[in-house]
Amino acid sequence: QVQFVESGGGLVQPGGSLRLSCAASGFTFSSYAMSWYRQAPGKERELVATVTTGVGGTTTRYADSVKGRFTISRDNAKNTVYLQMNSLKPEDTAVYYCRAPIFASWGQGTQVTVSS
Repeated sequence: QVQFVESGGGLVQPGGSLRLSCAASGFTFSSYAMSWYRQAPGKERELVATVTTGVGGTTTRYADSVKGRFTISRDNAKNTVYLQMNSLKPEDTAVYYCRAPIFASWGQGTQVTVSS
């Protein structure tokens, strides 16, 4: 069964950094694009970043709100996708989720709180 387990969240001061990890299982990880999403209190879940896969290499896409600050990457040997978050802002506070968009499953998420 398809599963995603996110980790690496926590409390960080504005301007700080965090690296999120997501371990995937139950499918051929290297064959599918992976995405990170986030949901802030009282707001809808939004797409943050996507990393594709293929014989030509990977491509990445980002929401305008995180472009230049966040970096998504993947390690197909470890079935893991990462989200490096730099220059964090209070508005980045949310629960962060990863998934392969082609599947319906979601993980439990990891809480990121940016506050002084």
